[in-house]
Amino acid sequence: MAEELDIRWVDEIDSTQNAFQGHIPSYDNLSVVAALSQTAGRGQRGNTWLADRGMNLTFSMLLKFGAGGLPEMKAADQFDITRAATMGVIRYLDSRGIEGKVKWPNDIYVRNKKICGMLIENVLDGDRIAHSIVGIGLNVNQRDFPVQLANPTSMTLLSGKEYGLRPELEDLCHCLSDAFCKEMGTVGLANAYENRLFRLGVFHDYVLCSDGSEFKGRIKGTTKSGLLRLENSKGELKEFAFKEISYII
Repeated sequence: MAEELDIRWVDEIDSTQNAFQGHIPSYDNLSVVAALSQTAGRGQRGNTWLADRGMNLTFSMLLKFGAGGLPEMKAADQFDITRAATMGVIRYLDSRGIEGKVKWPNDIYVRNKKICGMLIENVLDGDRIAHSIVGIGLNVNQRDFPVQLANPTSMTLLSGKEYGLRPELEDLCHCLSDAFCKEMGTVGLANAYENRLFRLGVFHDYVLCSDGSEFKGRIKGTTKSGLLRLENSKGELKEFAFKEISYII
């Protein structure tokens, strides 16, 4: 039987990312706060996470490192958290017959549509990570989305099924827990992440954020620290940090 996780549901909150702030000592490692509704859900790049009330999974998981938590982790290795979080979601979706890909660094796409986004916030203690808050928004039962969301999809739209949020969250959190506790930092996890990269090995159009110019490239993988390795049409291999390039979908 899977180990029971501390999952706390709230009716409404500004953002589940804020639930742990100021209360870290009172929560165990891998504690989860989930909300039926977020009034100010946060995503990457300062974006707002938009989701209909009670239709999707919006939650945050607390990772503690060191005594009483996960093994100590150097700040230089923090991208391993991203690898574990994304692969936890990917494997959960696999178990539901939905094949997702990781749109670098941590969005989950099914074909050309986004089903899941993440916001990972790490707090450092010197050259080590003290704790991390992994926020996840997974589109589950929602069928209609705001027009400003360019390419969303959901589990229901893909499968035609309706899902119970509470049991689905338990199963998803166990997939995440397994990835964080058993695989983080391993070569196997790094390889799994690479193999599920969206657009891996195929030429597509991208935008260089510094000047807005478009170019063709194909993803070759990532570095240990999480930089995206991309080969241009001239055969040159370049490395990009987050926000240095953007995808054209």
